[in-house]
Amino acid sequence: MGEGEVVLVVEADSAVRLLIVDVLKELRYRTLEAEDGEHALPIIESAQRIDAVVSDVGLPGINGRQLAEVALARRPGLRVLFLTGYAATALSRADFLGPGMDMMTKPFSMDDLARIVREMLAKD
Repeated sequence: MGEGEVVLVVEADSAVRLLIVDVLKELRYRTLEAEDGEHALPIIESAQRIDAVVSDVGLPGINGRQLAEVALARRPGLRVLFLTGYAATALSRADFLGPGMDMMTKPFSMDDLARIVREMLAKD
């Protein structure tokens, strides 16, 4: 369970974003939210603590992978979980993912989301 870790959730679909935030809050993570990369960038560039980012790959404008590159340049060691509804992206995950990154294909269970976030944040 969360021990004060902060997770930035970047998801264009407000219903999905709200559901993810609710699950993370139940697990006692602190959450920050952005509807797209443009709104996430100021949060990433701020002094705000962020331990992990959960981001949709297919964001409008700057996509999730591009956002992760900016985030990792600013915050080395940050954990990133990508969410995707595209099987093709999931199939090429070895080429897509870098260190500290993982991917889940939509739809996913909230239990799986909780488990993966816990596992990602437990790695040091």
